[in-house]
Amino acid sequence: MNVLFVTSSSRGSASYSNRVAAEVLAELRSRSPGATVTTRDLAREPLPHIGDDFVAAIRSPDGPRTDGQRAQLAQSDLLVDELFAADVIVIAAPMINFTIPSNLKTWIDYVARAGRTFSYSEKGPQGLVTGKQVIVVAARGGVYADATKALDFQLPYLKSVLGFLGMTEVEVLEVEGTGYGPEAAEKAVEAATAKLHANCEQQAAVAA
Repeated sequence: MNVLFVTSSSRGSASYSNRVAAEVLAELRSRSPGATVTTRDLAREPLPHIGDDFVAAIRSPDGPRTDGQRAQLAQSDLLVDELFAADVIVIAAPMINFTIPSNLKTWIDYVARAGRTFSYSEKGPQGLVTGKQVIVVAARGGVYADATKALDFQLPYLKSVLGFLGMTEVEVLEVEGTGYGPEAAEKAVEAATAKLHANCEQQAAVAA
């Protein structure tokens, strides 16, 4: 099993999304002891935001012309290759101002490539990154249900863009209410971890 772990919190091991994601990785390793994990830490090694050089590198009929353009295309190719090589993608995403961190959005900009991860035809767009299991750990300071759900641009966006690229098997572990104090945050971590283990037990039962 090849696992791609994409993390975007600047809080490192103190991050609630990273803490639950660590449990996810431990569970995956226990099921597949030979699993390899590739970590893409977008907080420690942020990608440069895309601009004219990136657009020219991937869309120009003559290909990249400058060292900067070639470097950005090579970076994008590497990230896309990591995505295709993975059997399981684990994404740890805190909510920042009702959506995902900008570093995670930039990673998506680098991997959402026409002709590589999706294509257009007379039938419309088609995702090319298929056959993947995705686990999203979404940490949020508030609780987004009922009336406040309209402010959640984190999970709807992630699910939509992943599905657009062909990744429709998405499991979500929500760590909600972390902004209500340390006790509430710890309960949120425990609830998400319990959901993880319950899901794994259910999957194991089905497989048996």
